[in-house]
Amino acid sequence: MAERMLKFTTVARSGPPKREADLRTGDFQEIYGEYGEPMAAEQSARCSQCGIPFCQSHCPLHNNIPDWLRMTAEGRTREAYELSAATSTMPEVCGRICPQDRLCEGSCVIEQAGFGTVTIGSVEKYLTDTAWAEGWVQPLKPMREKAQSVGIIGAGPAGLSAAEVLRAKGYTVTVYDRHDRAGGLLIYGIPGFKLEKEVVERRTRRLAEGGVNFRLSCEVGRDITLADLRARHDAVLIATGVYKAREVSVPGGGSAGVTAALPYLIAANRADLGDVLAKGSDKLHAKDKDVVVVGGGDTAMDCVRTAVRQGARSVTCLYRRDRANMPGSFREVTNAEEEGVRFEWLAAPRSLHGDAEGVSGVRAIRMRLGPPDATGRRAPEEVPGADFDLPAQMVIKALGFDPEELVSMWSAPELKVSKWGTVKAHLSTMMTSMDGVFAAGDIVRGASLVVWAIRDGMDAATAIDAHLAAKTRPLLAAE
Repeated sequence: MAERMLKFTTVARSGPPKREADLRTGDFQEIYGEYGEPMAAEQSARCSQCGIPFCQSHCPLHNNIPDWLRMTAEGRTREAYELSAATSTMPEVCGRICPQDRLCEGSCVIEQAGFGTVTIGSVEKYLTDTAWAEGWVQPLKPMREKAQSVGIIGAGPAGLSAAEVLRAKGYTVTVYDRHDRAGGLLIYGIPGFKLEKEVVERRTRRLAEGGVNFRLSCEVGRDITLADLRARHDAVLIATGVYKAREVSVPGGGSAGVTAALPYLIAANRADLGDVLAKGSDKLHAKDKDVVVVGGGDTAMDCVRTAVRQGARSVTCLYRRDRANMPGSFREVTNAEEEGVRFEWLAAPRSLHGDAEGVSGVRAIRMRLGPPDATGRRAPEEVPGADFDLPAQMVIKALGFDPEELVSMWSAPELKVSKWGTVKAHLSTMMTSMDGVFAAGDIVRGASLVVWAIRDGMDAATAIDAHLAAKTRPLLAAE
């Protein structure tokens, strides 16, 4: 054991090869290569095998990272995969798109000691990709069938994770989604250069082959009602995510050429999938345009890097705080910089130039960080007289997402929501104000990470199972 592990003092951190920027910006393929078995074992052996593994405690799924790193270092690849899959329904997805620099890898003890973190995400990706290639990913087979059924609204990471757990327990599961493919933002929101679509599609195929029913292009409130679902199923899970874009409240914000991030990314992903786009979709394409993206999260990084690949003349990201305080992954910012994206830190839009026919530019204002607020975060404030102009024929709003108004959309006044519009659910039971209706993922916690949606979906499935088991458990007669 001692010879196999603790090699961080003699072996340098080395991630999988990354494609050069001038090559990768010509397509939407993933930019990171694959580990081979020797490199995966060598990098796993750098783990210090901490008695208190901070990497595990800072992972929302509490993956047993030190143990599957040890198994990988010892050549026990299949055991390592099975251990990683025991706590996650999508380890290969998390290995690709989790912001490891803010979660497990950012908490790695040897990183804090200056040796460079263990490449946890890359090893996780290697394990599950190897499992798929070798046929180790087992078909979804319930031990026994149960008479009860569960309806899940939303085929994103929370809904799919819940579907897998519930189907494995023997429930009849039907997933309803407004889109024509399952996967939610994994398919239509996250670009292929971060997550190739086949990675998601093989997961949804496994669910369908295991008996999960998918009703796609089916929107609750339009094609079916919540009341219909409650009558049809013994329990219902709301896992819709949050899709309503936050607005840029400046003059000119309604001009043609100003778009929200999600419609832009959906159009780009549909093109990457080979779909025939609707008439007018060329307005959502960045070719030969000066593009300005407003925002500093991972969605903003997806937009700027997509615009580069579409052949934009220039791509600029405006963010009102500095680099150290941005919410997105530092790794994604670095990738964007390598690909030619210009960042204007401490800057915010003041107005948009142009007319109803199209936007022509952005008037921005320099910002500075003021005194910290009650949470300790320093609020940005304008620098007087520090205006500047940027050319722009496309402006993309990537300021985050809010919940849609489900109560009115679904004609469900008894569904209680918070002041932010998120669905209220009990912390332990995950049940909403409606009996037998549960909620999980971003629609409860607000816009967050995919890994948290996976965790919430798995937890909701456990809560639903307990609820349905209690309903069928025979009552004991009084003595």
